[in-house]
Amino acid sequence: MIFDTHVHYDDQAFDEDREVLLGRLKEEGIDTVVNIGASIRTSKSTLKLAEQYPFIYAAIGVHPNETAELNEQYLDWLRDAAKHPRVVAIGEIGLDYYWKEPDREIQKFWFARQLDLAKEVHLPVVIHSRDAAQDTLDIMKEHAPHEAGGVIHCFSYGKELAKEYLDMGFYIGIGGVVTFKNAKKLKEVVESMPMDRMVLETDCPYLSPEPLRGKRNSSLHLSYVVKAVSEIKGISQEVVMEITSANACRLYHFAPGQGFRAPEQSPLTERNCPIDGTEIGKSPEDHRDY
Repeated sequence: MIFDTHVHYDDQAFDEDREVLLGRLKEEGIDTVVNIGASIRTSKSTLKLAEQYPFIYAAIGVHPNETAELNEQYLDWLRDAAKHPRVVAIGEIGLDYYWKEPDREIQKFWFARQLDLAKEVHLPVVIHSRDAAQDTLDIMKEHAPHEAGGVIHCFSYGKELAKEYLDMGFYIGIGGVVTFKNAKKLKEVVESMPMDRMVLETDCPYLSPEPLRGKRNSSLHLSYVVKAVSEIKGISQEVVMEITSANACRLYHFAPGQGFRAPEQSPLTERNCPIDGTEIGKSPEDHRDY
């Protein structure tokens, strides 16, 4: 079974066949997905999906490109919504300097505030960072909720920066880009990083893997990512699926199919993850050599 740690099934790209597609996931080996909010509006639609489908969980937060909309009232809404039993993370949040708007200072301010919010509500974070390597790292070091942890989604930097985040206890999200012929830097990251810190993601409907590049992505295409990782690491596809799914359990502090924590519980409470028998919050030592 595969755990897709980052999807956007509330996106309008799925309006015509969302129900049919989601109905296929289980039979195609996709056990659990986390739908990611990128604005207040999509955080609300993410919650609706998570309430409708038992295998979908929610992350809520405001993407850097949408931070111009944020204010204290919306931050209070995120704080209250984080108590929802289907919410497993704050995200996606971060910095994106590819576009000129919003202003970088606005992005940095609300990135730090949302990191502090994650720390306050004891939830992991889902980090988006594009063309903002140093500022992201600096703010993460100052504000990141290290105990609850998190993931650097769609990692796009080099081995050195990957090591910084791994040393901070974060996971690295690997998706369709690893299948691209020109993804030399990311393939080097995959080759050098330990398997016990890797999780799989699609970011669907975006970033379809080869040979489907340019088409709508979905969790059904994660098999191409699994194949690429297995070839880079020299391990079987079954092992890739097993380890990354167990890692996703630890990342989000729950076990697929067994529900999430009650709101009053600490997300660091240990509970058995049925995928590989390890305990959430503990790294499987036999996975460190890959």
